[in-house]
Amino acid sequence: MADNEADVLIAGGGFAGLSLAIALKQALGPSFGVTVADPALGRTHAGDERASAIVAAARRLFETIGVWDVVAGKAQPILDMVVTDSRLADATRPVFLSFGGDIAPGEPFAHMIENRLLVDALETTARECGVELRNAAVATFLQSAQRVDAAFAGDGVISARLLAAADGARSTIRHAAGIATHGWNYGQSAIVINVAHERDHNGRAEEHFLPAGPFAILPLTGRRSSIVWTERTDEAERIMALPDEEFHAELEQRFKLHLGELKVIGARRVHPLGFFVARSFIADRIALVGDAAHVIHPIAGQGLNMGLKDVAALAEVIVDAARLGLDAGSHGVLEQYQRWRRFDTMAMGFATDGLNRLFSNRSDALRLARDVGLGMVERLPGLKRLFIREAAGLVGDVPKLLRGEAL
Repeated sequence: MADNEADVLIAGGGFAGLSLAIALKQALGPSFGVTVADPALGRTHAGDERASAIVAAARRLFETIGVWDVVAGKAQPILDMVVTDSRLADATRPVFLSFGGDIAPGEPFAHMIENRLLVDALETTARECGVELRNAAVATFLQSAQRVDAAFAGDGVISARLLAAADGARSTIRHAAGIATHGWNYGQSAIVINVAHERDHNGRAEEHFLPAGPFAILPLTGRRSSIVWTERTDEAERIMALPDEEFHAELEQRFKLHLGELKVIGARRVHPLGFFVARSFIADRIALVGDAAHVIHPIAGQGLNMGLKDVAALAEVIVDAARLGLDAGSHGVLEQYQRWRRFDTMAMGFATDGLNRLFSNRSDALRLARDVGLGMVERLPGLKRLFIREAAGLVGDVPKLLRGEAL
């Protein structure tokens, strides 16, 4: 295949883009050309303190493409989780729901891992298996009946059968393809920080539902945790602007002292929250994956994992088509992908939207209703197991890679 040609061009070198590239290259071999284009490729990720929850299904994908073993020793298993519902000033936080145990023997339902470790491992694996990595952004593209011709910012053109847009929530590919998004802002923002604490967390994650929104404590390796702290946007801006001592007081009021003294490590970050879904996940010779296709509230920690479901589904339909000698970028192949993913995405999006509206309010009546509901789930082991498997990404029509099966 010529240097300016590929079977699949992937715009975006994050989790979704690199995972898709590796899965395709491993399944279809040297004759199938895969290129990933992203100006951030090859850059050092040192200092990036962000971390993500990787549910069991997503971890199976990373195991199957040979990445997880590289990072497993640096990932923190989530061994159990507790859910509380209280006001900020309440002296105690009764636990209404708890999740514990494994999806399968020795298989926790999720792990926490720092993003830089996983991205570095994905980039190395992609390079080793023959994926072409281009340190450039796709600036423009032109679709035709048989190909899509993409021009890079700066220099260079490549012709591909399919352009996969994995370039994030503000996807330039989606915008240029004329694909609209539908959704809304929540008027909430998430403050994201890492903290060190005196005592061990023992692998426990906590989600405290407060009137302003959820306050999640997610365990990292060592005596560290990642905090995802939801507030109204104006209040989040006020808190972010506080000097360190006052910021610490606000944090401690929500975190409490059950893990001892706290210390913020690294930078404070804030992200506006909303729910947005692309009107279509496909266009002529184009497929959207990950945040380019959908953005949901982080209340259930499913955003990244939904993107990896997109990857697994798109990789599977492309591989099946290529092995039959079909055009991997044809409308029929892409329509299979859209049918597989769009309904599930809408269902999860509306579920997280409903949860956020149910919990992020000051209504005593709603608080009573939701606490009764949480208590009922806690007392029904079968329903609780279903919730855990749903959170782990193992319910429904699960693509092969998420089941731990090679394509």
